Amino acid sequence: MKAIRLHEFGGPEVLRHEEIPAPVAGPGEVLIRVHAAGINPPDWYVRDGMTVMPEAMRPPIPLPLIPGTDVSGVVEAAGPDAGDLAVGDEVFGMLRFPGFGGSTYAEYVTAPATDLARKPSGVDHVQAAGAPMAALTAWQFLIDLGHDDPSPFQPFTHRPAPLGPGTTVLVNGAAGGVGHFAVQLAKWRGARVIAVASGRHRRFLRDLGADEVIDYTTTDPATTVRDVDLVLDTVGGPHTGRFLQTIRDGGALFPVFFGAVDPDEAATRKITVSSAQVRSNGRQLTELAHLLAAGTVRTAVDSTFPLADAAAAHTRAAQGHLRGKIVLTVA
Repeated sequence: MKAIRLHEFGGPEVLRHEEIPAPVAGPGEVLIRVHAAGINPPDWYVRDGMTVMPEAMRPPIPLPLIPGTDVSGVVEAAGPDAGDLAVGDEVFGMLRFPGFGGSTYAEYVTAPATDLARKPSGVDHVQAAGAPMAALTAWQFLIDLGHDDPSPFQPFTHRPAPLGPGTTVLVNGAAGGVGHFAVQLAKWRGARVIAVASGRHRRFLRDLGADEVIDYTTTDPATTVRDVDLVLDTVGGPHTGRFLQTIRDGGALFPVFFGAVDPDEAATRKITVSSAQVRSNGRQLTELAHLLAAGTVRTAVDSTFPLADAAAAHTRAAQGHLRGKIVLTVA
């Protein structure tokens, strides 16, 4: 089969399109004929050698390695104890995350049956492959964590804040992968949603249900927004702390990636600052599949690239300003 592999760390140019043997499904697994594979930030973090993390926290990465966690395709074979999945079933999922064994940038991949859900009807493989990591991240931050494992950046387990009518959620980075799902899930729960993104995404975010869109290129939300119940900051980094002033006392700030926050200010105002590590969860993905099938939630696709052009796809990701997800097409 054809696959993309890493033999060294570096920029997009280290992604090699190679011929390798197809895998074989083991106990509890199925073999998937891949139709599409979603691209996510952990893919380029791994490609770079996890330089995004402090050196002391970087896990060992075995090489050669096939990147990727998100997949949509068709079950080609089933190993023992693979549950009720059968040959011919259309499935999608986020595989073996957190970890480096997803291996979805390939024509075939083995997958734990527990990481998969049936692909929702009316949703094509490209849209399905773009959903798992981003949608599960938004779900586990906002709706239900689904596990008791703390983030690497905090000692306690994350707990979502209550959402519903009368609550206001601000989503920073609202047009991106996690952000555009967060906008839709918060609206599904009945919250008022303020979306922060470039102004060119205004109509897109309104169509997703955002009640207000703030163009960060012209307006600083930290100086104009007050008394929100929750900020989900999908950008993170050194400027996350500025959102504390937008939150009511007793509210919550959830950085999706590590964000610098003044702990004294947060404690004084009883603002919960919490993060989570998204984990594979076929049960939650099945719940999301129902929302996708109903059109309550949809995957926005920024662009698609053939598997052989994975390097070009990573180059597009590095350019930023994405509207939704980048997806590799395989078959």
